[in-house]
Amino acid sequence: MTAPLWIFDLDNTLHNATPHIFPHINRSMTEYVRHYLQLDESAANDLRVNYWQRYGATMTGMMRHHGTDPGHFLWHTHQFPELDRMVLRDPRLRHVLKHLPGRKVVFSNAPLRYACAVLRLLRVDDLFDHVMAVEQTRFRPKPDSFGFLRLLRRQRIRAAQCVMVEDSLENLQAAKRLGMRTVWVNSGKRNSPSVDVKVADVMRLPVVLHRLI
Repeated sequence: MTAPLWIFDLDNTLHNATPHIFPHINRSMTEYVRHYLQLDESAANDLRVNYWQRYGATMTGMMRHHGTDPGHFLWHTHQFPELDRMVLRDPRLRHVLKHLPGRKVVFSNAPLRYACAVLRLLRVDDLFDHVMAVEQTRFRPKPDSFGFLRLLRRQRIRAAQCVMVEDSLENLQAAKRLGMRTVWVNSGKRNSPSVDVKVADVMRLPVVLHRLI
C-alpha cells in the first residue's frame, strides 16, 4: 500500500491541552456567553457546556440559537497572550512525525491563527502540508462531515487512503463512516468498532505503524 495521508487533530492529540489551554478557553467562552447574553457566570457556564455536549462546539450552539458571528466568537475566545508558556512541547514529537511515511495535515476545530501558533511552538509546523481549521469548514466543526469532505477534495485523495489521528471518538466515528483508518489517542480502557488502533499518545505511532499501512 502507498503511504497514507495522515490527518492529525491538534489539541490533546499533538500536544496536551488539558492543563493550561482548555481551562483558559473554557473561561473565555463562559465570559463571552455571559457578556453576550447578559447571564450570570453560573448560567453562562451551564449553557457553554450544554452547547458543547449537544453540538460538539459551544460556537455552534451560539450560532444556531443566538445568531452569534463565529469570527467574533473565535477572536474573543482564543486570545493567548502567554501561549508560549501554556503549550506543553514534547521534544520527541518532531522525530515521530518526521519518520511517518506519507504527507501530513492538521484538521482542527480551532481557529487558524491559534492552530498555526501552536504548531510553531511545538516546532513541527514545517512538517505539515496544510492546516484545515474551523474557518475552512465554513464554521461547521467536526464531527460534521462537511469539513472532512472538503479536506478530501482539497487534497485530491480518497478517504481510504487516509489515517485520522484524533482524541475525540465522535470525530473518529465520522472519519470511519467515510472510510478512513482511525487512530484513537486515548489512555482509557474503552474501545469502539470505529477505532482501528488505539494509542496512549502519538509517540506510540511508530510501534503500531504496521497495523495502519
